[in-house]
Amino acid sequence: MRVQYVLQEIGQGLRRNLTMVIAVVVSTAVALVMLGSGLLMWQQTLHMQDYWYSKVEVSVFMCNQEDVNKYANCKTAVTTDQRQTILDTLNKTPHVQNVTTESQDQAYQHYLQIAGNSALAQTATPQDMEQSFRVKLDDPNQWQVVEGAVVGLPGVQSVQDEQQLLKPLFTFIHIAEYTAVGVAVVMLVLAFLLIFNTVRLSAFSRRRETGIMRLVGASNFYIQMPFLLEGAVAGLLGGLFASLILVAVKAFFIDHVVAPHLSSIQFIGWNPFVWIVPCLLLVGILMSVLASAFTLRKYLRV
Repeated sequence: MRVQYVLQEIGQGLRRNLTMVIAVVVSTAVALVMLGSGLLMWQQTLHMQDYWYSKVEVSVFMCNQEDVNKYANCKTAVTTDQRQTILDTLNKTPHVQNVTTESQDQAYQHYLQIAGNSALAQTATPQDMEQSFRVKLDDPNQWQVVEGAVVGLPGVQSVQDEQQLLKPLFTFIHIAEYTAVGVAVVMLVLAFLLIFNTVRLSAFSRRRETGIMRLVGASNFYIQMPFLLEGAVAGLLGGLFASLILVAVKAFFIDHVVAPHLSSIQFIGWNPFVWIVPCLLLVGILMSVLASAFTLRKYLRV
């Protein structure tokens, strides 16, 4: 196969259909940006889950004077013996790494940090707070083991898994992630149709010369190769633009604008880009080549 001829045909095809090629590149880039955003959000969710779930604890709240007769185990405020029994039970429970105690005064100070100068904060007292044990597990998903071990003991008001408090956040992130992937699928279909039309117009405009090539014995692959490579070039450019956009958003917007103001969120680093960028390039090229091959199979009749 003459490489020079193929390259000339690619250049001519791109120049003849420049407007459509630009549309293909832009639509492919937009589709791949959405796809890349979905993949990055998926990685961000996994990263945040690993970070926060490694820090979450199970809180075992004990009865105070206000809880008496309001809860099954609260016949009185928790006694010293009851507190020691709860602690001994927790230390013997599987998956428990360590147990720390939070007194009523410590709980009150923690509450003031959260409530600030609100009206409720002004009326609250340390006696309104519950003493609690903060239980660190080797596997946060095993919190039911702790609940089952102490939930029926005298002096235990309730058992709370902090992991449950984070579920609404991760649910929202998953919804945004699935939305981005859904939009990406729609955009990929639109890009596929644009590539389809571009290759069809290019094949139609060159039907005379391809007919001559067939008469002189050129193979189907030789005739179709320039069209396939035109689509691959458009897909590659779309993938490159999409990758540059995602890298720019990460470098300038996330790292320098968002991250400094949201220090409580651990954002992903650059490691996911090592495989996401090649995936975007590959998807862009494959989508364009497949669209071109499908178009030529149906419309290139010489």
